[in-house]
Amino acid sequence: MAQLLQPVEPFGEVNVHPQPDGSLRIVATVLMEPDIEGACCGLALDGSSSMKKMYGIANTSPLFGAPENVVQPVARMMAGYLAKFSTKGTAHLVYWACGPDGGGIEAIGEVNEIQAAALEVKGPSRQSWGRNTKLLPPVKLFIDGVFRDAPWAICVFITDGIIDDLADVKRFCMEYARQIAAGRRRFCKLVLIGVGEQVDEKQMAELDDMFEGTGLKDPAGDDIDLWDHKLASEMRHLKEVFAEVVSEKIIVASSGVVRDDAGRVAASYSDGVPALLRFTLPRGSRSFTLDLPNGRVTQPLEIVPAGRAGHA
Repeated sequence: MAQLLQPVEPFGEVNVHPQPDGSLRIVATVLMEPDIEGACCGLALDGSSSMKKMYGIANTSPLFGAPENVVQPVARMMAGYLAKFSTKGTAHLVYWACGPDGGGIEAIGEVNEIQAAALEVKGPSRQSWGRNTKLLPPVKLFIDGVFRDAPWAICVFITDGIIDDLADVKRFCMEYARQIAAGRRRFCKLVLIGVGEQVDEKQMAELDDMFEGTGLKDPAGDDIDLWDHKLASEMRHLKEVFAEVVSEKIIVASSGVVRDDAGRVAASYSDGVPALLRFTLPRGSRSFTLDLPNGRVTQPLEIVPAGRAGHA
């Protein structure tokens, strides 16, 4: 499976699943900001030692100058956006991957949109910078703690490095998904955003894909897919964190038709175009076109470099 690098608006994600017969199964989402009652939001910032430079902390003499703090503007924008989306009007912020083993968490607190715009983001101060990057502690903090009783929640994790406890994270998330399927837990969307040039996107994609083929569904019948991932350098809109928070039950246009690059109909939506589209294109297809009452959009199926994978 491959996730296209540059989906054409209004698509948020376009995922291509090659089939044994050469055909292409397409799963595409329409980019939109959902309206979810009771939504809670969190933002977790990597506090491991490999992030120091990205927070503007030099590892050399001050004579050589200080690097730019590239995390602060990203954190301010994302925290403000999430706070505005949250029903409470605030976002819960923490540093993670702190301490000697990388499993520590340092609370920043809850901020509203105005507070987020002036937020100082310089890395952990009460704990040491982590020597490892452990994702499970903040995942459990939000799922089992901060958002335990929330009707619906989303948490964005910003990181630059390799996740050292990936297997533990996957085991925990699979069990959590089974509890959602059984109606014992509420849903929390988890989004990894990679910053910098050293991001191990293969690991991010592994989390993103972990529920593919499991058949797990929530009590409403929607597929359970906890993880999504993005690269900060490729994001065009902040609302891309919601690229997978859509379903076939959300109608975005009164009608529409998907055609392959030869003009043949691949899918017809006479009763309404859903925000989540699934259809199959024939072998060799290089694009598809969505015809809508107010216009049309053509999505090329460009070649995707190895390591770029996702799941809608």
